[in-house]
Amino acid sequence: MSLAAATREETAMRERRCIVTGETRNEARLIRFVVGPDDAIVPDLAAKLPGRGIWVTAERAMLAKAAFAKAARKKVKVAGDLADHVEALIVKRMQDDMGLAKRSGTLVSGFDTVAEALKSAHPPALLMEAADGAADGRRKLEGLARARDAEIVDCLTNAEMSVALGRENVIHAALKSGQLAERLIFEAGRLSGFRMAGFKTGAGSNPAPKE
Repeated sequence: MSLAAATREETAMRERRCIVTGETRNEARLIRFVVGPDDAIVPDLAAKLPGRGIWVTAERAMLAKAAFAKAARKKVKVAGDLADHVEALIVKRMQDDMGLAKRSGTLVSGFDTVAEALKSAHPPALLMEAADGAADGRRKLEGLARARDAEIVDCLTNAEMSVALGRENVIHAALKSGQLAERLIFEAGRLSGFRMAGFKTGAGSNPAPKE
């Protein structure tokens, strides 16, 4: 087993209990929160902040139901726009990773370039499609992606993908296999709980990636 495969298997086994449903789930479907110094509930998407973690299923409806004070066993401050803030943080993490992938040369964009990559001997592991992109172009590339067992993410908008890559009208992008692709797949899985579009997989598990 490769180191990458071992890391995916290990992280896929990490589970936490959601304070809303009481169910134990993979971390990939949860968001960690901590109580900040001012007693405010703080999203900890990287799960690295100090303090006792409070885990909630990564869905907008679940955040609305979360009894943070009960879980923290103290009075806490919960922002009225907490769900919007979490969604924005996830989007920013995805945009940052797309930018890193572009600079490292592991990401290509544009319909023709992505189509050529998907038809190549070594196709990309991830296809990213703008949620508001034209249906015809998306359908063609998604068909190619499925034929090559590539994951498909369609939760970001044209504007969000354009900001990430620093160019206008980005609709289609594809990434080679690697840590950045894994992180984008992971965050798309969480973002799907806040948006209709999201993560489509032919592989299944969507484990937490290595930070």
